[in-house]
Amino acid sequence: MIDLEVKTVETAVDTAKSDLQQVQQKYQFVPNLMGVLANSPQALKAYLNLNELFEQTSLSPLERQIVLMTASAANGCEYCVAAHSVVAKMHQVPAEVIDGIRDGLPLTVPRWEALRALTEEIVSMQGWPDEELVVQFFEAGYKPAQVLEVILGVTAKTLSNYANHIAATPLDSQFAAAEWSAPATSVE
Repeated sequence: MIDLEVKTVETAVDTAKSDLQQVQQKYQFVPNLMGVLANSPQALKAYLNLNELFEQTSLSPLERQIVLMTASAANGCEYCVAAHSVVAKMHQVPAEVIDGIRDGLPLTVPRWEALRALTEEIVSMQGWPDEELVVQFFEAGYKPAQVLEVILGVTAKTLSNYANHIAATPLDSQFAAAEWSAPATSVE
């Protein structure tokens, strides 16, 4: 959509270089999303900070991946669904969970499905989820504060999903095996 250069540690402005260096150390490469976000050092820093805070929530690593993948799929972000499919597999998220989210199917574990359904509803209803889904979320054992933690994850994904939409971020080779296409009903 718009021409945003995928920045590298070498081509980024000084205020983004250290963040990209940290990303490179953590992942052994700079994902193209981070390179796109580095066009605005503040956007890159915000994304990194939001993700760091999301990792500190009471949601388990598996639950966090459910939120991130579901939000990305609901937003039709092909880049993030592919990337999180790979990351989720690295976190030992069961294949049926990854495939279910990618295929837009309900999850078989009721607790995980309550989380997936609420996340999808928050995205699709722009923060106005049906009260019944919130009740189901609580009945599945989640606490009120965890609704805010889901919103935190959705916020991080909204930033990256929208940046990817605007920049048409190219998929990294590290994520190519998990390439995903948004359904025809998606906005993308």
